[in-house]
Amino acid sequence: MRYDTVTFTNSRGLELAGRIDHAFAPDPIAYAVYAHCFTCSKNLKAIGRITDTLARHGISTLRFDFTGLGESAGDFSDTNFTTNVDDLVSAASFLAENHGVPEVLIGHSLGGAVALAAAGSIESIRAVATIAAPSSPAHLKKHLVHDLGEIETEGEAEVVLAGRPFTIKQQLVDDVETIDLAGAISSLRRPLLVLHSPIDNTVGVENAAAILDAAKHPKSFVSLDDTDHLVSDDNDARYVAEVIATWADRYVSGTLHEHTTAVDGDDSVTVVRVEDGYRADVISSGFSLVADEPASVGGSGEGPSPYDYLMTSLGTCTAMTLRMYADRKEWPLESVTVRLAHRKVHARDCDDCETPSGYIDHVDREITMEGDLNAEQLDRLLQIADRCPVHKTLHSEIVVRTTLTA
Repeated sequence: MRYDTVTFTNSRGLELAGRIDHAFAPDPIAYAVYAHCFTCSKNLKAIGRITDTLARHGISTLRFDFTGLGESAGDFSDTNFTTNVDDLVSAASFLAENHGVPEVLIGHSLGGAVALAAAGSIESIRAVATIAAPSSPAHLKKHLVHDLGEIETEGEAEVVLAGRPFTIKQQLVDDVETIDLAGAISSLRRPLLVLHSPIDNTVGVENAAAILDAAKHPKSFVSLDDTDHLVSDDNDARYVAEVIATWADRYVSGTLHEHTTAVDGDDSVTVVRVEDGYRADVISSGFSLVADEPASVGGSGEGPSPYDYLMTSLGTCTAMTLRMYADRKEWPLESVTVRLAHRKVHARDCDDCETPSGYIDHVDREITMEGDLNAEQLDRLLQIADRCPVHKTLHSEIVVRTTLTA
């Protein structure tokens, strides 16, 4: 995934650190801003999985660190819910001025509440999605219950959150008590998607119900079933992104259909990108695909292997060619099923191979054709199967010209 590390200044003059994960295709269908959870950072693993998946669906996302967290400047103890809202608005302004106008806000946990509060101040936002968000910033006090007395008496206290110490001041407690998030949700005037797990022990699912109760239509809810609060499982994170991308497609100015429109003729281009491991993100004629190797050879098994795609090419080409020929002849072919298997065999074990030694590629192709076809028609269609363009390419001379680009 292509990305840029960026910095921008919030309204208080502090420099905030961010990262823009760009859509895999050159022209994104939309830009989004992602607000992370309380005391988290933009580098939370789940955020990376989510923005990576959004990128494969054509959405470029700015994720950033709130003031005093991660790589951003400032003192965390001087921040509160209101300053977080200000940071998010500043992030959206930066994105609009330097890259693209943001149309989607995504917020996780307290970041979801921040997104709900900030949306009304960002005119370009067309859709808001929350993940495990509280229905009120005051929910934060539940996690400070044992320290509220000291905070009130001393003005501040050192609190351990997620295993790390943070200084929490009375000003933060006072701030969350003044926020009317229900009012902000009621006046949102944007489509809202609420994602929440029924087993979330950090922010209970009743918060999702309260958000939806305050919101006006269009509003949607998706249960994340066995997902934990931080969406730490990679498959869960990717699922969240898939849902958001599909849902947002109805509301953003671009469309997923346009982003994935196939290219006709000789202008078809396939782009493959591999970063860590063997997983490959693919854009082929505008369609987003994934390739990988199985775990047995060091991959993560998140997609078909390269040879699986080779078999897919031959199989689909075979079926399409038979369908085209039967339609032209007006033969009663109802369906075609092609099953393929690829293996390496030693030349001496292959009776019908010309290569005398070494290993060769052997493909077994089984074709099932349904319909009221006579023996002559079936025999002719079997001959046509060997004439599909991919089959002919595999048997012809192939020239691959490789160049190195910057």
